[in-house]
Amino acid sequence: MTVSTTRKDLMIVNMGPHHPSMHGILRLIITLDGEDVIDCEPILGYLHRGMEKIAENRTIIQYLPYVTRWDYLATMFTEAITVNGPAQLGNIQVPKRARYIRVIMLELSRIASHLLWLGPFMEDIGAQTPFFYIFRERELIYDLFEAATGMRMMHNYFRIGGVAADLPHGWIDKCLDFCDYFLTGVAEYQKLITRNPIFLERVEGVGVVGGQEAINWGSSGPMLRASGIQWDLRKVDHCECYDEFDWEVQWKKEGDSLARYLVRIGEMTESIKIIQQALEGIPGGPYENLEARRFDKAGDSDWNDFDYRFIRDHSAFPWRWKIRPPGFINLQILPQLVKRMKLADIMAILGSIDIIMG
Repeated sequence: MTVSTTRKDLMIVNMGPHHPSMHGILRLIITLDGEDVIDCEPILGYLHRGMEKIAENRTIIQYLPYVTRWDYLATMFTEAITVNGPAQLGNIQVPKRARYIRVIMLELSRIASHLLWLGPFMEDIGAQTPFFYIFRERELIYDLFEAATGMRMMHNYFRIGGVAADLPHGWIDKCLDFCDYFLTGVAEYQKLITRNPIFLERVEGVGVVGGQEAINWGSSGPMLRASGIQWDLRKVDHCECYDEFDWEVQWKKEGDSLARYLVRIGEMTESIKIIQQALEGIPGGPYENLEARRFDKAGDSDWNDFDYRFIRDHSAFPWRWKIRPPGFINLQILPQLVKRMKLADIMAILGSIDIIMG
């Protein structure tokens, strides 16, 4: 951290790790000139659970309950990348019904994650009401998860070649009812937040990231798409059966905190469109391919915003497992975003990044 030695009136402030918005795991050393941010140094490492090392003495199936802890708000995604890599290496085909079920679960997980981003983000910038609203819808999603997987969080539902269990009787109708209800909820959020002048004053033009800058920093997800880059792995990698549905990549070109908000709001609406199409067109057939294979190759797979690489020797366990968490990568750009901004802007910018602190 470089601090000017000619100025004698600079103030160094510690924000976190005990600040409510730091979740006990992130600390920011901020250099201030009055209310203006001169420098910011993120301090990480307050939480490290050795997830990569644990993988080295677990089989893929044994390791699945651990991966849901990578991102406890979007657990289906971490399960998906864990089972899809070995399935691709072993050339194991996933039944069509299982792929439809996976898409439904992944998009419900995306909505649940975005909801628990929206509530705390609004609370960080001074609006408490949305924080209570988002739990209203989120609990309904968790009801659906519990009915299908037996767990409200940490589902352990995906399997190599399919899913652990078929959808129970009546689940599809219940999910369709949720989709109709949730669209009214999104309209309520937009009416309450999107054109609110106080909200716009806090986020518009704050924390701007250009498209090339986002690429250079390795940003992904809404951070990348809000900077004008139309990059979504569901389209690029043709994951699962997303190509069979009619939906659009949500993106904005402004690159500020407002653009990141709008991208996530748009993604929730698009997720509902995908879920409705999947529910209405879900085929019959098996929900899991029981074919067993050995995975003796080196490979890599990426899904949504996570990336992992594993190398295996001739034992039943991976020899090396590398995880690339998107929150850690996206957080790198924070010092660049907050410089020359006001102290109060830090929370708006940090909240718009949507980092998951384990």
